[in-house]
Amino acid sequence: MAIAHYHGSCQCGAVDFDIDVDLGHTVVCNCSRCRRLGAVLAFTSKQAFKLNAGEDNLGEYLFNKHAIHHLFCKTCGIQSFSLGTTPDGKEMVAVNVNCLDGVDARALPSQAFDGASL
Repeated sequence: MAIAHYHGSCQCGAVDFDIDVDLGHTVVCNCSRCRRLGAVLAFTSKQAFKLNAGEDNLGEYLFNKHAIHHLFCKTCGIQSFSLGTTPDGKEMVAVNVNCLDGVDARALPSQAFDGASL
């Protein structure tokens, strides 16, 4: 796959965004958070992400090394994306592919990531 444009949101629609991302490289993580969320993740640069609505309705959860800002809708509780940095210091977005319109996240090939061991 190649980078394509997608629209996404939380369940209630209060958090609304657009993102350009390659869904050919998705990850399923087994850390204590992702495993419980059932998240399928895809990663892109911060510049390829636009939050259209809901900034004031985002809650934040930090755990472990506090390196990833897990953001969720305060109304419906859905975590549609997270913010962090790549190992070389570039800002990145991890989008929960389940929150993208018209995408079946479980039909995509995914790589397992052992976040539980970190």
